[in-house]
Amino acid sequence: MAKIKLPDPLARRHLLEGDLDKDKARAYGEAYVAAGRSVEAIDFLEIGEAREALTALQDDALEQGDAFLMRAASGALGVDPGPDIWTRLAEKADSLGREQDAETARRQATVGA
Repeated sequence: MAKIKLPDPLARRHLLEGDLDKDKARAYGEAYVAAGRSVEAIDFLEIGEAREALTALQDDALEQGDAFLMRAASGALGVDPGPDIWTRLAEKADSLGREQDAETARRQATVGA
């Protein structure tokens, strides 16, 4: 497939609200991930039913201590990461100095327990 040009915010919204083909949605999602814009990729990956890519974003979130990315990727997958994953994410966020993410992850760990 040809290289996809990332749309501006308005065009992105129109794409997401329109009748976007799964393959094209997946391609947009992959392009966003490649551009380092993982959170923006999630809606496209969800439409494209790209479960492997969404699972990879969960792994990235854990590695980066990013609670927002974990919540968004998990929501698109329709799964709860569970207390163990949230606890690991909190520890990673703490080690990276991401205090807000650590607190959010700790809170999520107790909600899911």
